[in-house]
Amino acid sequence: MSDFNEFDQQGSAPNRDTGSIISHAFEMYKGVFLYALVVMIIYIIGDSIIKSISGFNSYTNYSDFKDFDEDAYKEILFNRPGMTLYYSFTGLFTILLSPLFVGLIYISNKFNTKIPVEFSDLFIGYRQNLGNILLYSLITNIILTIAAMMCVIPVFFVFPLFLLGYPVLLFENANAMDAISKTYNIAKENYGIFLGTGILSALISISGVLLCCFGLIFTYPFIYIAMYSVYCAYLGKPRQITYK
Repeated sequence: MSDFNEFDQQGSAPNRDTGSIISHAFEMYKGVFLYALVVMIIYIIGDSIIKSISGFNSYTNYSDFKDFDEDAYKEILFNRPGMTLYYSFTGLFTILLSPLFVGLIYISNKFNTKIPVEFSDLFIGYRQNLGNILLYSLITNIILTIAAMMCVIPVFFVFPLFLLGYPVLLFENANAMDAISKTYNIAKENYGIFLGTGILSALISISGVLLCCFGLIFTYPFIYIAMYSVYCAYLGKPRQITYK
């Protein structure tokens, strides 16, 4: 059972502009980096298991396709052995892992408010509001997948509409539909800032690709910390959650 207690004035909240939000997220990320690394190690282990089961190799050398036209490229790329099974299991695994990213948001809040962090804090998403977290993840992943199928670019314009969802689910114990509604309504009224923050945080998160993809283990979780910073900017520093 959880209680929501008002905490003191410790901790910071960024201004409502993209630069301030990203800077705040960087400060938070430096403090919770080791926990973010643990989450990514868990993800990589799960991804490796799924690859071995499906027989799919996502690291194909794309230079092999350089002599094909666009239609032939797509035909070969999307008909590789094990691809359908791999992406099906990966999608499910990503949804099941979403409470861990919620845990990162929770740890960011504890770090921000100078409250000692425990390793078990990383799993708060599995103890509180789990059903709504999983449902929210399922709905948003379906929407973002559809956007990605439209030449990828639309994802950058749709994703900002969901920046506040996970923090709302955590700190307000909201249901999935209320979280979607709340984040959408706030984002559409401040879309320019949400768009800038979403694009920058996404680029930072995927910047690890430049290090032969391995760097993603260090950069990918940043986007979830940015969600916390956006929440602080637009809804204030959240109340600290404690468990009896």
